[in-house]
Amino acid sequence: MPRVVTCTFCGQPIKPGQGIMYVRLDGTVERYCSSKCFKSAVKYHRNPRRLAWVRKAKTQA
Repeated sequence: MPRVVTCTFCGQPIKPGQGIMYVRLDGTVERYCSSKCFKSAVKYHRNPRRLAWVRKAKTQA
């Protein structure tokens, strides 16, 4: 049975075959549920604790 992983940025569950897997140069694997989470973390270096949409998503989960 495939396992469900959580998004590194927002904490939402990611179904198998969905999302983005990003491997850093040091070998750490980060998984993102959407391009919105991926861009916020990797491209813009945003802190998820300061974003209202992440806090809202965590309270609904």
